[in-house]
Amino acid sequence: MDKFTNSAWFMRIVAFALAALLFISINFEMESDKKSLGLSTAPEISTETIENVPVEVYYDRENLVVSGVPETVDVTLKGAKSLLINAKNQRDFKVYVDLSDPAISMGDRTVTFKISELNEKLVATIDPEYAEVNVQERVTKEFSVEAEYNSSLLEEGYTAGQPTVSPKTVKITGAKDAIEQISYVKANLEISKGLNETVNSKATVKALDRDLNKLDVTIEPSSVAVSLKVSIPSKTVSIAPKQTGKAKDGIRITSISVDPKEVTLFGSETSLEKIDEINLPVNISKIDGDTELELDLNKPESVQKMSLGKAQVKIRTEKVDVDEENAEPVVEEEEPETEQKQEEQVVEEKPEAEEEDEAAAIESKTFNNIQIVPVGIRDDQDAELETDATSITLLGEADDLKKITKDDINLTVDVSNLDEGTHDVDLAVTVPEGVEWELDSKTVSVTITQKDEET
Repeated sequence: MDKFTNSAWFMRIVAFALAALLFISINFEMESDKKSLGLSTAPEISTETIENVPVEVYYDRENLVVSGVPETVDVTLKGAKSLLINAKNQRDFKVYVDLSDPAISMGDRTVTFKISELNEKLVATIDPEYAEVNVQERVTKEFSVEAEYNSSLLEEGYTAGQPTVSPKTVKITGAKDAIEQISYVKANLEISKGLNETVNSKATVKALDRDLNKLDVTIEPSSVAVSLKVSIPSKTVSIAPKQTGKAKDGIRITSISVDPKEVTLFGSETSLEKIDEINLPVNISKIDGDTELELDLNKPESVQKMSLGKAQVKIRTEKVDVDEENAEPVVEEEEPETEQKQEEQVVEEKPEAEEEDEAAAIESKTFNNIQIVPVGIRDDQDAELETDATSITLLGEADDLKKITKDDINLTVDVSNLDEGTHDVDLAVTVPEGVEWELDSKTVSVTITQKDEET
């Protein structure tokens, strides 16, 4: 026994046992101290709800369409708080629905949400737990697009043509049931109130069922270009100068003429039907002799706009004796004429009539290079005339023709209602009263082009 206790191995075993007892004693005291301080080494278990977690759907996207899967779900996690905080901040887990089985059948089914890439020490609960989904064959079909707009937003008096769409057709892809429900494919053109010009814009395409409910399908392209031509009815009427006031003593007004003689009015058709001419008041009370004035044209309230706002007025006068102007005409009593005297009077008057006929002989006068002026050009268009000048021949009495100059002749062509392209348009001719006119051609070729949009 003494030999064993005195051996080296005995001493080693005793030393190891003492060390183990000392380690256990120290740890026991530390645990006691922690408990007395309210400390514990066990991890704190907690829960955390993460809202709006995206849901991924795995299926054959080339041949199938799946509907009914919510875009997001709420996930409640349970576990150590440190792990929960990391999972909430990183969101490094995925919620998904697996429909990738090639043998999956068409129709309605109930599927369970699953979670992946989540720390295995955390427990997850998904809300909702299930989803009712529909699996359909994927179908693509071509449809024509119809553009529409709110016509009540047009400015009063303006009208719009049928809107044009480019491209005219789109390809729509979706579940077979959804494609069969399509009744309308619309492109709604958004316009602002008071629209008075042509619109070229993009419009989003929507597929609608018979009750105008939007269908969940994919449309390619999703938007189309829509052009809506907006114009306003027009009517060309004469300008009628109306003499107002009283001429000064010794002045007699011999003629009042206006240039141009016509003006184009723009407005609703019902308003234009009631207007045959535009009155132009001319006050003669301050006229001392031959005068040319530029006067404003008064726009009727029912008219939206006019092709011009002013007109040139030429006033011709002659001076007369004041006494002669105010003298009352003397009417003398005449003796009854015998038949013989009446016959003599008729015979005497015949030569005078012949002389008047000779004096009133019709002559002609030709004016070259008279400019043709286009009127009513819209802001978004350009108008190009095949020829911008022509010759005109006037027919009338020699005395009248002598007074006429190029400035008295006005040739216009109304392009206000022309669409893009080339058109043959009638010339509007304004010449002084009492003369006739002749043209080599009464029409002119006009090419309308769309202005380039500013970038």
